[in-house]
Amino acid sequence: MAIKKTELYSSLWASCDELRGGMDASQYKDYVLTLLFMKYVSDKYKGDPYGMIVVPQGASFDDMAALKGDKEIGEKINKIISALAEENDLKGVIDVADFNDEDKLGKGKEMIDRLSKLIGIFEGIDLSANRADGDDLLGDAYEYLMRHFATESGKSKGQFYTPAEVSRILAKVIGINKDTPQDATVYDPTCGSGSLLLKASDEAPRGLTIFGQEMDNATSALARMNMILHNNATAKIWKGNTIADPQWKDANGKLKTFDFAVANPPFSNKNWTSGINPREDGFDRFVWGIPPEKNGDYTFLLHIIKSLKSTGKGAVILPHGVLFRGNAEARIRENLIKQGYIKGIIGLPANLFYGTGIPACIIVIDKEHAAHRSGIFMIDASKGFMKDGNKNRLRAQDIHKIVDVFTKQLALPRYSRMVNLSEIAANDYNLNIPRYIDSSEPEDLHDLSAHLQGGIPNRDIDALASYWRVFPSLRSTLFTAHRSGYSKALIAASQVKATILNHPEFTAFAQQSLRPFTDWCERAALHDIQIGQQPKVIIHRISEDLLQAYADTPLLSKYDIYQILMDYWADVMQDDVYVLVQDGWQAGKTLRELVAQKGEKLKETPDLVINKSRYKAELIPPSLMVARYFKAEQAIIEQIQADLDAATQELESYIEENSGDDGLLSEALNDKDKVTAASVKARLKLATETDEKATLKQAQKLFDAEAEGKKSLKEHQEALDLAVFRRYARLSEEEIKNLVVQDKWLATLQANIEAEIERVTQQLANRVRELEERYAEPLPAITQSIDVLSDKVAGHLKAMGLGWAL
Repeated sequence: MAIKKTELYSSLWASCDELRGGMDASQYKDYVLTLLFMKYVSDKYKGDPYGMIVVPQGASFDDMAALKGDKEIGEKINKIISALAEENDLKGVIDVADFNDEDKLGKGKEMIDRLSKLIGIFEGIDLSANRADGDDLLGDAYEYLMRHFATESGKSKGQFYTPAEVSRILAKVIGINKDTPQDATVYDPTCGSGSLLLKASDEAPRGLTIFGQEMDNATSALARMNMILHNNATAKIWKGNTIADPQWKDANGKLKTFDFAVANPPFSNKNWTSGINPREDGFDRFVWGIPPEKNGDYTFLLHIIKSLKSTGKGAVILPHGVLFRGNAEARIRENLIKQGYIKGIIGLPANLFYGTGIPACIIVIDKEHAAHRSGIFMIDASKGFMKDGNKNRLRAQDIHKIVDVFTKQLALPRYSRMVNLSEIAANDYNLNIPRYIDSSEPEDLHDLSAHLQGGIPNRDIDALASYWRVFPSLRSTLFTAHRSGYSKALIAASQVKATILNHPEFTAFAQQSLRPFTDWCERAALHDIQIGQQPKVIIHRISEDLLQAYADTPLLSKYDIYQILMDYWADVMQDDVYVLVQDGWQAGKTLRELVAQKGEKLKETPDLVINKSRYKAELIPPSLMVARYFKAEQAIIEQIQADLDAATQELESYIEENSGDDGLLSEALNDKDKVTAASVKARLKLATETDEKATLKQAQKLFDAEAEGKKSLKEHQEALDLAVFRRYARLSEEEIKNLVVQDKWLATLQANIEAEIERVTQQLANRVRELEERYAEPLPAITQSIDVLSDKVAGHLKAMGLGWAL
């Protein structure tokens, strides 16, 4: 059975739990990633003489597993890893973590237990079963771990990881496409864990030839492991300081040049001149100016420009300060603009990166068309993001919109435009994005005349023109003329939403807005998913199709609809598809029995419990089975539950009425001051008063009714669960497809799209209600109301013999 992505992620994160306490995330990542690597290469290459990685005798993960409980487990693990590293020229890459470090892992039994548990977690992950061609299950798991490690490491130690969402933007805006050959080169001078290079390589159908350099030894080791986990074992990653000692040079000792470059260098590096005299730079990187000694942002940009071929293209993440700071940086900026190297600038939201909370930008370089460049394309994407813990994170729709707008050079109000070089020159070559794009929302101005004389300004109603084009008669339903330039409301503010939802034009709009989805369902052909297909290819195909399907739908944003699919893919559909491409539709019959290790709780919540055995449905939740095949049985259970709720309510009310200090059930309170069936039964044996006995008997009757209801509910639910359990085995392939595709996937997506359609109308309703309430009472009416109320107060005071003189 294929392992699901979320299950793999959960297991990997559980391994981190075993290491917390003895070290911080920046350290225990080395242990977790090393074990992930060992498990992966052992599952994939053990016994394969032609494998990319040679797993020598006695140096596999299985040999590690045999050490559980061994008194010398730490030392022996080190030897196993060392043997694999020696065989594959991976010394200093996979043997960074010391598994015999007592300071981090504990002494004696503590170390033995911790490492045994850690190995046990990885032992339970079968990576050999996941062979979806072209899909990086392990690479994605690595990205998942790196993101979490960066989050936990904090600002000072999270620089090794560039968020995958940002990496994808850089990879897509530098021009790599389906026609890019495999021998095209991509370079990252500060490659960290290698995520940027891999994302760039992924954009080419057969990958790219990868070159990178990373100064930190441990991080460069992460990059090497990352490359192998992504099936890029031939990628070339050097250690060392790129500025002081660049490793990639040609035969003449000059900088090697590349087709593409991507980078997320350290922001505002204050030590960039260490080991180098920029005025005597042998690589001519500073011909356009020398960056400030205490700020190396432009250093890396200049290095990248020099490292690109004459037709090369690159993208670099830098802090916003590079766009507007003066002095030496201003001169460099002006020279680069005049050279025509800067193709575009993309402003990103703040707090995306793990090393800093400041906002950053992407500077896109294009040397090929530099001579003919007449402007710089700018995007202000600072407002498109979601909250993710204490960080911000780009959504799928934010990435897609940025890439679409940049590659097509689309001018969108408050978002993007092409800025002519003459305009930039007029601003002294300042590239600060707000100078050229005002992304602020228009101010919602109040109308003084409306406040004084009443009515709703027509200009505010006219501003909703996009709605009136879709609902042409709705405006006259909601408003009528009041006086010149002003209208009055016809519908009470509280009834606006209901009026809109019940309007025939909205009903027609809602139906029309679902047609693209209905047509998409046919084209998506989700029933046709087969073993061996690539999940990433599937989601790319269907998501791009859905995006285009809603490209011309009024009021609805195609990116919002796209996000609905991408969110559902990440939460549910992705796991399902991974199972289907591995095991086929028959996986829909699978009910996996959950068994907890001795002394541990179950890690998953069971879907069915049959005779104390607990089961997890692989693809089809029992609720879908019940809805399709057992509606009558479920209706009976719901009625029993309703009757039980009524019986419980009646019992609770009866006890409350009769258990006060003077109540006839007060003597039936147990030692916890509660009336129970047992306490009523016990008191009934002792009671002598007729009234008390009658009250106790009624209470007993109500307790019995509740108990009978609970018993009946349990029996019917167990019978239904057993019927559902048995029905799984009899499912045909066609039934499984209908349950998964129609009842699970498409039904959920349609419900979410319908909610999005209603959300659009909610925006209209909110605005109309806001305008109505804002101008509901003009100033004269308020003044008159105050006068009336003042007269009433004065009258009451006078009646009480009180008064005052003005």
